Amino acid sequence: MELSIKTQTFGNDDQSWLGSEHGTQATETIVLDTSTFTPGTHYPEGFFKSGIPLGQITAGGKYGPYSAGASDGRETLVGFLYAAVAAPAVNTVDPAGALFTHGKVRESRLPVSVDAAGKTDVAGSIRFV
Repeated sequence: MELSIKTQTFGNDDQSWLGSEHGTQATETIVLDTSTFTPGTHYPEGFFKSGIPLGQITAGGKYGPYSAGASDGRETLVGFLYAAVAAPAVNTVDPAGALFTHGKVRESRLPVSVDAAGKTDVAGSIRFV
């Protein structure tokens, strides 16, 4: 385990999906399950894009992309990846990220769309504008 401090900059991170500053100071630290993401959809440029809708995997508690058709816990939307995260070279390494769970989201600017069931899951904590 490497514990040294590293700084990374992502020139392509687009947080225009955030509808306001509200909730950005209250994100939660999470671990992404890289094996549940699709490279061409979720990290085609080498990083997980901010704004990816996430669900929590029941076994283990890690997070993966929300999918209404999943049956491992990811079928329930719990929030969005707040900031871009470097994708590991292999899908067996699981990086940490920040989960945005409260505030406004500009639906048209999300990197991956959210269906009606997902919107219902976060009703009361996320408002789509």
